[in-house]
Amino acid sequence: MAMARLIVAMSGGVDSAVAALLLQEAGHDVQGLFMANWEGDEHGYCTTAADYQDARRVCAELDIPLHKVSFAAEYRERVFAHFLAELRAGRTPNPDVLCNREIKFGLCLAYARRLGAERFATGHYARIGDGGRLLRGTDPAKDQSYFLHAVPAAEFSACEFPVGALLKRGVRSIARERGLSVFDKRDSTGICFIGERPFGEFLEPWLPGRPGPIETPEGEVLGQHGGLARYTLGQRSGLGVGGLQGREGAPWFVAGKDLARNALVVVQGRDHPALFCAGMTALDLHWISGSPPAQVFECTAKVRYRQPDVRCEVFLADARAEVRFAEPLKGAAPGQYVVFYRDEECLGGGVIDRLQARLQRRAA
Repeated sequence: MAMARLIVAMSGGVDSAVAALLLQEAGHDVQGLFMANWEGDEHGYCTTAADYQDARRVCAELDIPLHKVSFAAEYRERVFAHFLAELRAGRTPNPDVLCNREIKFGLCLAYARRLGAERFATGHYARIGDGGRLLRGTDPAKDQSYFLHAVPAAEFSACEFPVGALLKRGVRSIARERGLSVFDKRDSTGICFIGERPFGEFLEPWLPGRPGPIETPEGEVLGQHGGLARYTLGQRSGLGVGGLQGREGAPWFVAGKDLARNALVVVQGRDHPALFCAGMTALDLHWISGSPPAQVFECTAKVRYRQPDVRCEVFLADARAEVRFAEPLKGAAPGQYVVFYRDEECLGGGVIDRLQARLQRRAA
């Protein structure tokens, strides 16, 4: 007898395929649900159509029904509009975090319930603890708790992450042994709606490039950029200033954006002080348990997926968090998320608003 009606969000990849397989083998009544969030890509960069066909093939192999729903309009309103607004403001947004909160564990979960689901499952590499606590995935190279930190605990309590306790190689091995056609499908990377295309090319219809100077912190002009929205702090590739000036052979990195003058500030050398920060201010805080551990607490944090944790102290006041790191942190940018951890548990996080102790442009 089936244990429960479970609907699995089928992405067309190996992780969700194995998630459905494991739940089916556990005796559950499993159905698939494919969620389309992007439409109108006439150049074929978006993989939605191909992913849907892969999801159909897997569901046929498992002999389970597959539902399909489009949240393209809602995605553009709740996720993509915010993405563009942040880029216009010179910040670095992460649409995957909003997609999980607003779409996958918001609209899609509600839709699954309307289809009769008692529980909802995905192929995320994360685990759910008692009371809806969010725990890291067992595979440190694939842990996706960073992208899930803004989802309320109430939603996690109705969800399953069947592959969260597995290593990626184990997931592929299971898929191969059970004869799933996607066992060797390449993992998707980057932002889903951009696909394998240059970032600037994708942005052009919405944020036409406005060229401006590329310069050093001292104001020396090295070249011209194609639009500030096309660059993020810490970026190395695509600057077009390699081999110019300064230390021979040392690469150039983006260290700042001067929106008022439309200038991109770059520095030379991967260990330049301008690429590090000692702390930051974060806003729009979300705590998975509903409240922070304390007004002042120590934990670890990361500002990018797969980035190693850094020890920090967090001070909460006036709906913001002041974060001080035990050692200088590289790779942070306003608009990204800082996510807090205690051992295996993800506590929550917030949006980086301002960095502290970053080298500033010398006044004229």
